Amino acid sequence: MRRTPAAAVSATFFAVGPGVVAVLVPYGISGWRLRAPFPDLVMIPLRALGAVLVLAGLTVLVNAFVRFVVEGLGTPIPVAPPDRLVVGGFYRYVRNPMYVAIFAAVIGQAMLLGDPWLLLYAAVLVIPIWSFVHWYEEPHLRRKFGADYDAYRAHVPGWWPRLHPYRT
Repeated sequence: MRRTPAAAVSATFFAVGPGVVAVLVPYGISGWRLRAPFPDLVMIPLRALGAVLVLAGLTVLVNAFVRFVVEGLGTPIPVAPPDRLVVGGFYRYVRNPMYVAIFAAVIGQAMLLGDPWLLLYAAVLVIPIWSFVHWYEEPHLRRKFGADYDAYRAHVPGWWPRLHPYRT
C-alpha cells in the first residue's frame, strides 16, 4: 500500500477504533467528572500518575500507528495489513504497544478522574483484546511473516514491555 492512502485510512481508523475504546467509552462511563474517593494526600499523586499514563498511552498509540504507515507500508486494520513486519519504535519493547497504550490510557483516566468504573471497564476490555490477539492476530502474523515473526515473538514479550530494545 502507498503511504498517503495508508496514512488516511490509519487516521480514520485511529479515530474510530482507539478513539471509541479509549476516549468515547470512558467519557460515557465517567462523564470525565473528577471524583475524590481518597483524601487529597492520595488523590494528588494518583491524578498526576494518571495524567502521565494518559499522555504516555496517547504518545505510544500515535507512534504505533505512524509505524504501520512508515515502516510497514500498511495500516493497523486487518483488512489493510502492513506489507512488512513492524518491529521498530515501541514494537522493539512489546509486541502489542497499541493495546498496552489503550490500557494505559483507560487506567490513567481512572486514576486521573478517581473513577473505579473505568478500572472495571479496563478489566473487561482485556477479554476481547487478548482473544483477538491470540486467536486472530498472532496466527495471521505467523502465516504471513513466518520465521521473521517467530524470531520476533521469541525475543519480544506480548504484553509487558521489556527494558531493553529488541535488535533485529
